[in-house]
Amino acid sequence: MRRAKVFSGSSHPELANNICDRLGVPPSPVVLKKFSNQETSVEIGCSVRNENVFIIQSGSTQINDHLMELLIMISACKGSSANRITAVLPYFPYSKQSKKKKYRCAITAKVVANLLSVAGVDHIITMDLHASQMQGFFNKPVDNLYAEPCVAKWIQDAVPEYIHGVVVSKNAGGAKRVTSLADRLKIDFALIHTDRTREPRRNTPNNSTTCVTKIEVNNVEIVNDMDDEIDDVSTDHLTDSTASIISDAETNITLVGDVEGKITFIVDDMIDSSGSFIAAANHLMNKCNAKRVYVIATHGILSGDSLKEIEGCRSIYKLVVTNTFPIPPDKRHQISKLVIIDISATLAEAIRRTHNGESISYLFDTAI
Repeated sequence: MRRAKVFSGSSHPELANNICDRLGVPPSPVVLKKFSNQETSVEIGCSVRNENVFIIQSGSTQINDHLMELLIMISACKGSSANRITAVLPYFPYSKQSKKKKYRCAITAKVVANLLSVAGVDHIITMDLHASQMQGFFNKPVDNLYAEPCVAKWIQDAVPEYIHGVVVSKNAGGAKRVTSLADRLKIDFALIHTDRTREPRRNTPNNSTTCVTKIEVNNVEIVNDMDDEIDDVSTDHLTDSTASIISDAETNITLVGDVEGKITFIVDDMIDSSGSFIAAANHLMNKCNAKRVYVIATHGILSGDSLKEIEGCRSIYKLVVTNTFPIPPDKRHQISKLVIIDISATLAEAIRRTHNGESISYLFDTAI
């Protein structure tokens, strides 16, 4: 690409190199280091005057250091007379804090948006924001790409019997995402509701939770504004059977839909801790007689012992994530069920089209 420079931060060099390979350009030189007092230092290693600059920096486990590194890189390019600066954030940092969950809490995602604007960014490219209304936090253009086309293509290629499957949302907040994928694949969908406000029902057979099937809902719009705080429940240091017992004892799980004898795809935008995914998978397999369960998410944050817990869960057949969030090799070796979808082609095409002034709406529906 003429008159364009692509820089990589230190958060996800593997993804940045893949993007540069697809663009056919080498990563532009930049020196990233820390002083002895742990202050971050950035030195741009080439001229960016009147150039379009793209800085690739995803959220990571060292989220604060890498966010600060990104802000300094943006400021350095701005001070070096770059024509336009685009921040490419495959996983937007602090995206889970996009609303006030309690009084006296900050909307931290809005703070990050303000920091990027003040640093001098002109454009944001990201993927599967936790809440789509976050695009309104910016006073600069934001392109929120979707991993759905790539996920749908993987399902069609890797799961031949997907046509008889069901896409499942583990909470009402993910209903819009799930129905969109189900429409693309032309298969059914189902919703899981977890009620933690009531005592567990003890009168159902074997103390099981209720499985409601074959319910048709017409002319009902479900607003994707539900909080998913229950996703943060962790089952660290618990065995699969123990975690299942605790989940069923402490919650009332209801499935709306029919999954009996079918392959199921539990879909969400991110997987951080594994507790709610394991509880949903156990319910589908043990209570509703699903044939097989795939857990699919765009951002595989996988904190703590999540990978080990999923590996030990007999109800989960495969864990499928994209490579928006860096997963170190030592963590990948903890699990044999992990499948990573490469979305560097989508991000590279978004960068190319942005640089050339072309529309990127093509990427919302098509897997690259």
